[in-house]
Amino acid sequence: MCETTLDRSLAGHFSALEDPRCPIKRHHNLIDMVVIAIAATLCGADGWVAIAQFGRTKRPWFAQFLELPKGIPAHDTFGRVFGLLAPEAFETCFRAWATSIRDVIPGEIIAIDGKTLRRSHDRAKGLAALHVVSAWATANRVVLGQVATDAKSNEITAIPQLLALLRLQGCIVTIDAMGCQTKIAEQIIEQGADYVLALKGNQGTLATDVEEAFIDADARDYAGVDTQMHETHEHGHGRVETRRYRTLGDLSGVPRSTLWKGMNMIGMVESQREVAGKITRETRFYIGSIATDVACFARAVRDHWGVENDLHWSLDVAFREDDCRVRAPAARENLAVLRHIALTRLKNDNTKLGIKNKRLKAGWDERYLTKLLFEAPDAKPKTRVSDSPNISVA
Repeated sequence: MCETTLDRSLAGHFSALEDPRCPIKRHHNLIDMVVIAIAATLCGADGWVAIAQFGRTKRPWFAQFLELPKGIPAHDTFGRVFGLLAPEAFETCFRAWATSIRDVIPGEIIAIDGKTLRRSHDRAKGLAALHVVSAWATANRVVLGQVATDAKSNEITAIPQLLALLRLQGCIVTIDAMGCQTKIAEQIIEQGADYVLALKGNQGTLATDVEEAFIDADARDYAGVDTQMHETHEHGHGRVETRRYRTLGDLSGVPRSTLWKGMNMIGMVESQREVAGKITRETRFYIGSIATDVACFARAVRDHWGVENDLHWSLDVAFREDDCRVRAPAARENLAVLRHIALTRLKNDNTKLGIKNKRLKAGWDERYLTKLLFEAPDAKPKTRVSDSPNISVA
């Protein structure tokens, strides 16, 4: 194996993994299996059978930099080894690589959200479907980390664990209403970041107080209060969408705001969508620690959906994650990490193709696959928050 080639690569970040197998039963090098699995997942393989088949097909190419003492492992060997490999250790290696390719962007949005792998359950064994809570760096297009649970209701305990693994200094963390908890807000502030948290009925009195604060301020035409407003209009795909963002710094009507560390604003988004002559309206409320900077607030709210559109949607459509039937507890978690590795690397490649076609190209073109495995990701634009000309300040 060419150590210098691997050491500077994506695959090189996994060379320190501890092999969980008995030494006398090891017929294949662990790093060989990890490299094959990463490469195969980049190229379209979505399970152990496909990973093993890809390895056999590409054996001459892999032999250039892997030892392969006993050739390419069988699919059940891949399944068994990844079922023994500690998910926490595998995810730690992935997180180290993700950190190494991430650019520090002031004010970057870190969106936290969960996704259930629908067919990963095993009713016969009483095993619930795997639920993964992920952190998505929206400007970097990088999965920064993930924590697995066995139920969506456990997101409240998973989110603090995930946040503790991340470098958040100078970032803005966005979370949906499930994660709108005082201890989570406090942890974000203590880790040097700000937050924008969505409100729903699960916050009861707080949600009601925020809504009434906006009603009262609107009745006074926002006179004498610290507030900003920003409006956007979008046209396309047969729909017209208008969004009005409003921030408010007067928290006198929200007495529970004192329970939230760093909270210095509340936000409201009024959305109107017209499709085929039918108009629908929705109003959403938020709390945050970003003051009344409405440009920042609008970006945080919009970019939060990147975790759905750029991450979860891609996993479902390009990787068919919800169709995966791998159910062994550790194996399904490790396979989820493999998909995150592949998606992150493909998102950070500037080839003008969609994710699905990038995977096909990687399988057909060994030069492209070599680039993905052994070269640094393409440079990303250094984005920053900029003021919008459509912002009004009361």
